[in-house]
Amino acid sequence: MTQEAQRPLVVLIGPPGAGKSAVGPLLADRLGVEFRDTDADVGAAAGKPVSDIFIEQGEPAFRQLEREAAARALREHGGVLALGSGAVLDPDIQHRLEGLPVIYLAAGFAAIARRMGLDRPRVVIPGNPRGRLRAMLEERRPLYEQLATVTVDTDDLDPDELAAEISARLKQ
Repeated sequence: MTQEAQRPLVVLIGPPGAGKSAVGPLLADRLGVEFRDTDADVGAAAGKPVSDIFIEQGEPAFRQLEREAAARALREHGGVLALGSGAVLDPDIQHRLEGLPVIYLAAGFAAIARRMGLDRPRVVIPGNPRGRLRAMLEERRPLYEQLATVTVDTDDLDPDELAAEISARLKQ
């Protein structure tokens, strides 16, 4: 197989809760290719869920695993690839995305908060997760927009509708 044939057919980027893991397999089915999610790769490599890596080893350790998983997947995978939301922060990963079809699954704060269960009144959680989510979205949005070849708003569409829209836009 040539190096070009190993490059992803399409890469999905966006914040947590935008729908990369839900839409990716459906899009891969429509395109007749395999799906790969770098968050799943990180969890498999560490032998634990991504959330546990953050808690037990800290964000720097997670980011290193995320960078390694993203670089490996961008080299090896020829289908639909969902990148972990923070992978795009790494300059090497940004460089590897050049020339690839990169789909930014854009989602507003309210939709993401709802999908992550942060929209319900609850006991105050130390660390202000809603505030951290809002700050993360504001920090990363310009980068997602810069890297994307196509942007799709996910707020009001279900995963099947998103997969259909992305598939149609890829064929244009």
